[in-house]
Amino acid sequence: MTSPVDVTIVTGMSGAGRSAAADVLEDLGYFVIDNLPPVLVTKVAELASGRETTEPYALVIDTRSGEFVHELSAALQELRSLGARTRILFLDAADAVLVRRFDETRRRHPLDEDRVSDGIARERVLLEELKGQADMVVDTSALNVHQLRERLAALFGDVAPEGTLQASVVSFGYKHGLPLDVDLVFDCRFLPNPHWVDELRPLPGTDPAVRAYVMEQPETNAFLAELERLFELTLPAFVREGKAYLSIGIGCTGGRHRSVVIAEELGRVLERQGFRPRVRHRDLERA
Repeated sequence: MTSPVDVTIVTGMSGAGRSAAADVLEDLGYFVIDNLPPVLVTKVAELASGRETTEPYALVIDTRSGEFVHELSAALQELRSLGARTRILFLDAADAVLVRRFDETRRRHPLDEDRVSDGIARERVLLEELKGQADMVVDTSALNVHQLRERLAALFGDVAPEGTLQASVVSFGYKHGLPLDVDLVFDCRFLPNPHWVDELRPLPGTDPAVRAYVMEQPETNAFLAELERLFELTLPAFVREGKAYLSIGIGCTGGRHRSVVIAEELGRVLERQGFRPRVRHRDLERA
């Protein structure tokens, strides 16, 4: 029996790292086609279905086509009707970061606006619906090339089998901004803050003393129990609906103490429910 064609659409905001992502996927064994018009997406699948190789495809698509979103949605529907396994990787970054990147490279925005900021605003509106449809959103605002490689290698180097859910948990600090690439966000700032305990302030949330302090609070266990009940209900439903990736954000003020402890514990909760979550701490090293 022939394996279904595996197609990843790589898209997102201009300047957010599509080309760097394509390089990573190529290193991971993907057959990468850059700057592909959406109308040609299904042609690639048709050609691939006649090949003996099982290598996955990564198709990098940008917003230069005026009918971009409509054409891509139609192409994805046709791909799925052909039996292809599809996913959308959406690269995003904060507006200020995108402006700085365009200034540094002295490139014009592909939407040909006189001001880069206007092009970014127009593109964000154009891609709003597509971002909502994406299987994976990766925020590259604070990532260098090496960190982006690590993120994508974690996502694509061990792709979950079809019909399962690949979950990730990220801790963050609200004072550093909400992550752009999470599906669900939970706020743990209601928990007592180790920052106000002199001997705990300089320690990270991965330190046993900080973990013990957070875990001994009665609110902590009640919060985790509620999260466990919530995910017992929702995760199987996500799987039934065909969702392949789920990213969960846990936030506290600075992202160094409470959110780190809760993210680690939530990872254990998800493991008990039969998932293999990846846990990362976005702001652990920030002051």
